[in-house]
Amino acid sequence: MESLRELYKIGRGPSSSHTMGPARAAKEFSDRYPAATRFVAVLYGSLALTGRGHLTDVAVVEAFLPRPAEVVFHPEPCKLVHPNTLEFFAYAGDTLLGSERYLSVGGGTIRKEAEPETAAIDVYPFENFDAILAYCREHNRSLAQVVADFEGESVYDFLKEVWSAMQTTIRKGLTAEGRLPGPLKVERKAKTLFETVPEDEELEAREKRLICAFAFATSEENAAGGTIVTAPTCGASGVLPAAVYYLSRKHGFSERRVLEALAVAGLVGVTVKQNASVSGAEAGCQAEVGTATAMAAAAVCTLFGAGLDETEYAAEIALEHQLGLTCDPIGGYVQIPCIERNAVACMRALSAAELSRILSGTRKISFDTVVQTMYETGKDLSARYRETSEGGLATNYKSCD
Repeated sequence: MESLRELYKIGRGPSSSHTMGPARAAKEFSDRYPAATRFVAVLYGSLALTGRGHLTDVAVVEAFLPRPAEVVFHPEPCKLVHPNTLEFFAYAGDTLLGSERYLSVGGGTIRKEAEPETAAIDVYPFENFDAILAYCREHNRSLAQVVADFEGESVYDFLKEVWSAMQTTIRKGLTAEGRLPGPLKVERKAKTLFETVPEDEELEAREKRLICAFAFATSEENAAGGTIVTAPTCGASGVLPAAVYYLSRKHGFSERRVLEALAVAGLVGVTVKQNASVSGAEAGCQAEVGTATAMAAAAVCTLFGAGLDETEYAAEIALEHQLGLTCDPIGGYVQIPCIERNAVACMRALSAAELSRILSGTRKISFDTVVQTMYETGKDLSARYRETSEGGLATNYKSCD
């Protein structure tokens, strides 16, 4: 399994697979051809169908600067290795210098089409979460200690940067006002949720309001093209930070405990990437927000010092009850239903952690089983519900204006 450094990426929204991944691919390709005077980028599959709403063309053109680039959208059906496929051509005048096809496989991760799926460098010698748990029991290690065992203590310096970026995004999102970019005219709501206190508000309602405010803050920053942390993707970036931010404020957890929570959440995330997918274009929103919910549930358990079984059960509950979740962003913009979905998922993660605390000894299903099921379900989903905006809310939406 790969490093947490490949899971958590600090970068620009609104989409890790549609913005960050293509930009990384364009930069890599550009560096290979210093003599090129211009580039052409062809977008296929989901990138072609929802690329404008996800600002894919903008990200690619900016990555090629200062040299010019033309972006061609190719939405017509064709046989693809991965639904997020893009092809680059480098020219010196009219002379073709070279070309390459890239796959944006989710979470900002890219690979060349000609490369095998195992091309990524593995840091953890585990095939699945069961293997991680077996290692913990054999060596008397916690899940957080597993991360240090295989990535070194320096990974916590990296996680400190991740946590700092998450907090900055939330705080910025809580103060921003106005409409998000695009034709949907979606108003930012994080500040309203954070500052509006109903006179009859009870404690439980206040806590839910704040949790949602923090999730909205990150998701709205992402939708506006701001800086976020993939957790595991841009579209699902509001779930984990909101849960950890809320609980750290409420309980005053030490920075080390927070970083350990992010480490354990990361293990959950890389397990899903290894055995399934975190790409909405490949497996629907269950792969993005579903994985984020499982990551957040595991993080909550870590904050409160839960054991191995309890943490696994929380992650399993969180993902199991997101199975079948479709990805159908209206207009291709990561706004509706994405922003509200992050807030609802954060509350679900907290509920999953609470259930696991009481019922972990009764569970019948492993986290790995749910991951496998999620991937199979995603493959069975119609392509219309896998980030193409050709079905669901994206086609049934009628403006309320």
